[in-house]
Amino acid sequence: MILIRNLAFYVTFYVGSVFFVLGAIIALMIGSGAFRRIGDLWSGWHHLCVIHLLGIEVREVGSRIDGPVLYVIKHESFFEAIEMPHLFDNPAGFAKQELFDIPGWGKAAAAYGAIPVNREAGAKALREMLRIARPMIAAGRPLILFPEGTRVPHGTRPPLKAGFAALYTLLKIPVVPVAVNSGPLYHHWLKRRGTITICFGEPIMPGLPREEAEARVHAAINALNAPAPPEHQHPNPLPETPDK
Repeated sequence: MILIRNLAFYVTFYVGSVFFVLGAIIALMIGSGAFRRIGDLWSGWHHLCVIHLLGIEVREVGSRIDGPVLYVIKHESFFEAIEMPHLFDNPAGFAKQELFDIPGWGKAAAAYGAIPVNREAGAKALREMLRIARPMIAAGRPLILFPEGTRVPHGTRPPLKAGFAALYTLLKIPVVPVAVNSGPLYHHWLKRRGTITICFGEPIMPGLPREEAEARVHAAINALNAPAPPEHQHPNPLPETPDK
């Protein structure tokens, strides 16, 4: 059954994605609002395929907050990256500059409202990130950051990248840490049934010392970071998807 579920998921999701891509190309000619709507629908399509074809339940614990906020999220698989437009209302996410250099993808990401992170440009890159992010905040869009910088294996607790502390200090908006345990179920070619939990932590208000804010975020995003139970471990895992 696991092979049948995965085959049904890959065929249904990716064939359906072709139509969303075509719709997105047309929407880009209309305007960014129409394009974002297509992106939201694609994320919702993925969510339905995950639930009904893979048999994965997506459970939310805790709650969001109103007003401008930076959601800082654990990153274990592509699941949470694709889930963001479905989970949040019109989010604006920070993404590696390398992704914006991909032909087609970069223009699409910018149209949706993604904010490039150039780790090699130092203070100049930070100023550019703030320039793009502040109008997003003024428009009421939640900001999304994966503070570990890339996907990490479930059960590991790498330190946060320096960019989080800079954004926390300069944006001066509340931070909500979010723990996600998608790795054991989703971060393999052969995806497993079970429950992915998205756990919203307590808001961290602006103005704390940098070290305290980092420590609180690091602890909160790893709240679900226990070793995978035996039924979700892969004794002979298939090759994992390459890092993006």
